[in-house]
Amino acid sequence: MIDQLVFGQRVRHFRKQAGMTLDELGAKVGKPAPYLSLLENGKKEARLGFVNSLAEALAVDVATLLDPTPPSRRARLEVAIERAQTDQAYRDLGLPYLKTSTRIPDAALEHIVRLYEELRGRDAAAPFTRDEARAVNAQLRAEMKNRGNYFAEIEAIAAEAVHAVGFDAQGALSQGDLNALASHFGFEVVRTPFVPASVRSVTDLRNGRIFVHGRDSLDSMQMRSVVLQTLGHFALDHDDPKDFGEFLRQRVEANYFAGAVLVPEQAAVPFLKAAKAARDISVEDFKDRFFVSYEMAGHRFTNLATRHLDLETHFVRSDDQGIIWKAYENNGVPFPKNSSGAIEGQRLCKEWGTRQAFLSDARYTIHYQYTDTVAGTYWCATFVEAGREPASAVTVGARFEDARWFRGSDTERRSASRCPDGDCCRSVTHEMAERWNGNAWSSVRPNSHVLAAMPVETIPGVDMAEIYEFLTEQERGLDGSS
Repeated sequence: MIDQLVFGQRVRHFRKQAGMTLDELGAKVGKPAPYLSLLENGKKEARLGFVNSLAEALAVDVATLLDPTPPSRRARLEVAIERAQTDQAYRDLGLPYLKTSTRIPDAALEHIVRLYEELRGRDAAAPFTRDEARAVNAQLRAEMKNRGNYFAEIEAIAAEAVHAVGFDAQGALSQGDLNALASHFGFEVVRTPFVPASVRSVTDLRNGRIFVHGRDSLDSMQMRSVVLQTLGHFALDHDDPKDFGEFLRQRVEANYFAGAVLVPEQAAVPFLKAAKAARDISVEDFKDRFFVSYEMAGHRFTNLATRHLDLETHFVRSDDQGIIWKAYENNGVPFPKNSSGAIEGQRLCKEWGTRQAFLSDARYTIHYQYTDTVAGTYWCATFVEAGREPASAVTVGARFEDARWFRGSDTERRSASRCPDGDCCRSVTHEMAERWNGNAWSSVRPNSHVLAAMPVETIPGVDMAEIYEFLTEQERGLDGSS
């Protein structure tokens, strides 16, 4: 199909280049000047036979005349203005039609086009609902599952960068190594207390500087991750995301790059293989070996486990209420899901190790546990992170038959979960429901996480079984009953 607006601009461009008037061109192709004027303004559609006549009269190839790109910057702006004025968002402004005559300078057209693009960008972002965001995230997580959470292309880019600065991964990535990596990509790292609180870093592309928060608000471990995630966008040639799905993908890829630099594949795989041979795989040892957070170590383990250790795993970070903030699995563990398949924002069963860890005597070490579920028995190791608000736990786990390769597989802790279908942690006794239904009110704790949408319950985000149990315990205290 011929793009009438662009085609008209190209006809006008080559006509003027040939030094012909509309009347002169019309005499050659057998059409009146008014018809050709409408054609050049995109108001008439040219038949393919007539395109041949025009190309011959203008002494250009047909392919050149049909090229779908505007022939000049001015033509591009005029096409953009015409298309903008047919858009409902533009018409809603109630502005009169603007004819792009030669009296309007290029700069004015550029301003109008940019303002329209900004208007469209804001309108496009506004309708993107939380459910749509979670659906996009579910699609991305499915792709990660299919590839075993392993991105070979990012591993290669990270390995090349690490090699370029001489980091051998025999110790933790030092400040000098980090500065060398930044320099490798054309940047300097600057720590300052004046970085806006709403962002983790600000990059000055003009002067090649990455600004991060000062030492009073960002420790060295956090700073390394922030800088590497920022560098990841440039190492992976990311452009400004066009939609929320692309934004999420870029975050996943940049985070993966940071992990692949902090815990390089060539050093991590031999370490993990030796641990598996000794039946002593430990995320805590992995964390200490490369001086990264437990969450980074756990997630990096899932990057490499299926590819190099033939182990299918699961990973989850959740808060003290069991709300999932981040999750991954390729071992069939039955994470709760909403109708669109999203995991983030759903509440884990109370019987799972991720939640039991908050009640455990091993809360600040590692909580090991087996959990019988509707999909089988799973072993997991959970670490409760101190200093995070809200409090959160990071869990890495495997199927029962793979537990033998991990430290903590000899644990005697065991529970049974019948969620989401059976009589389990969401259920209350008939007596309790009769007593408190209509006699309990709760104020929801706000949750700022973009994907942590509220589970569907009586009051969104509130576990009513937990509320009823709390009220029952408090009432028992009032009357002195046990």
